[in-house]
Amino acid sequence: MDALDRAIIAELERDGRLSNVELAARIGLTPGPCLRRVQRLEQSGVIRGYRAVVEPEAIGRAFEVILHVDLATQEAGIVSAFEREVAAHPEVAEFKRLFGTPDYFLRVQAADLVAYEAFLTQRIMSVPGVGKVSSHFAMKNLKGE
Repeated sequence: MDALDRAIIAELERDGRLSNVELAARIGLTPGPCLRRVQRLEQSGVIRGYRAVVEPEAIGRAFEVILHVDLATQEAGIVSAFEREVAAHPEVAEFKRLFGTPDYFLRVQAADLVAYEAFLTQRIMSVPGVGKVSSHFAMKNLKGE
């Protein structure tokens, strides 16, 4: 990967809807070579895809909570079942397994506190193997989507 590839990635991270002509102009290439580079980055897996960034309020998910979860056991079957179950919920915007404590980090989006409480008790705490949960509410978003 060279400086032009990095420039393409930077521009597409800022605006994934750029036309190839606009992208080429921004990085100083003609459209043909620019398109070939983008296609190579896509085919090699460097660019994994494109997505829309959606306003959470518009879809009833403006209430965001950081949830830490510890499992009561690290038994392989419990771990994989927990991961499958939790990943399937649309309220879970981000889901990471961590080294150390806690075992998991989740970014959960719900309509409001009542909806979050229902999600937590009915969808997370009811999963076999869950030991401890800890909810954290952000004061304000300083960086990120």
